[in-house]
Amino acid sequence: MSRPENPGENAQRVLVIKLSALGDFVLALGAMQAIRAKHPKAAITLLTTPPYAELAKATSLFQAIETDGRPEGMKATRELLKRIREAKYDIVYDLQTSGRTANYFKALNLPFRKPPLWSGHAQGSAYFHDNPSRGEMHSIDRLAEQLQVAGIGPEDIEGPWPPMADMSFVRRSQGDKPSFTPQFFSINGPYGLIIPGASAHREAKRWPVDCYGELARHIADAGVTPVIIGSKAESSLAAEILRMEPRVRNLVTRTSLFQIITLAEQALFAVGNDTGPMHMAALSGCPGVALFATSESDPARAAPRGAQVIICQADTLDQLGVRDVWQAVRMLGVIPGATAAG
Repeated sequence: MSRPENPGENAQRVLVIKLSALGDFVLALGAMQAIRAKHPKAAITLLTTPPYAELAKATSLFQAIETDGRPEGMKATRELLKRIREAKYDIVYDLQTSGRTANYFKALNLPFRKPPLWSGHAQGSAYFHDNPSRGEMHSIDRLAEQLQVAGIGPEDIEGPWPPMADMSFVRRSQGDKPSFTPQFFSINGPYGLIIPGASAHREAKRWPVDCYGELARHIADAGVTPVIIGSKAESSLAAEILRMEPRVRNLVTRTSLFQIITLAEQALFAVGNDTGPMHMAALSGCPGVALFATSESDPARAAPRGAQVIICQADTLDQLGVRDVWQAVRMLGVIPGATAAG
C-alpha cells in the first residue's frame, strides 16, 4: 500500500506529540527541528507535559504549546481528543510512540471520521513506522527512520542526518545572561560536571555515591573543580560527595535546564549516569564519560550523542571501579597535562 505524500510546505496546521522524559525529550529536539524545516509555513503545536514547556518555548519551533498530553480521567481525555479533532491538523507526528498515543490515534480513527495523516507506530496510520527492530534502535536513529517513512529526509535539513538537536537556541532565545556564566556560581577556572542522579524508580542506574566522592577527589587533585548538578532528588547524594571532597561545588537544585546547557558548553567534561542532563551536556558539545548498568539499559540504544563520549559499563554499576572511570576521563584529553596512564 502506497503512502500519501507529505504535505510539506503546503501544511497549515501540524501537531507534534512528545510527552516525556527529559532525556527522551532532548533527544527528540533534532527531529522537531527537522519537522519545522519540512513545514516552514505551518502553525505547529506541541502536545507535551508541564516540565518541558519552557524548554520547548525557547526553541521557537512552535506557535502553541499544550501541556495536557497526559490527561487524568476520561472526561479530560475526551476533551483533549475533541480539541485535536477540531484543530483539523494536516499531519501529526507522534514522537512519543507509546501505548497512550497509539490510543489517541485509534480514538481519532473511529468509523465515519477522517483522521489526520499520522506518523508513528500506531497500526493503520498513514506513515506507520513498522520496523520490527524499532525498539532496539537508538532514539535518534529511530526518530530519523520514522521521519523518513513520513517523507522527511536528509534533503530537508541543513547538517548531518540523523538530525541531532542544535542547542544554540538557548542563547538565541535567552540572551547572554550573567546567570549563564560559571562565575555566577562562583566557579573560577576549569571545571567538570558530575551528574550523579538517574530516574527515581531506577536506583540500579546510579553509580555508588562513595565512588563519585573518590572521583571528585581525583578531579580536584588535577586542578579542576568538580561541579555537581541535579534535582532535589540528588540533594543527599551531593551532600555526601561534598562531605568526602570539600573542594566540590554543589549546584544541586540551583540550575535551570538552560543553565545546565550553558554550563555544559563551557565545562571541560561531564561524568554521569544514564540520565537526561548527560544527553543535554553531550548535545551542547561537552565531552563526557557516561556510566551504564547494562542490566538496566543498553548503551547502543541510549548513549549520549553530540560530543565525544566514552562509555564505561558493567552489569551493575557497583561493579564499575573509580580507577576505570577516572582513566576514561583522562582519555578524553581535556585535562591539562593529564594522560590516560597518569
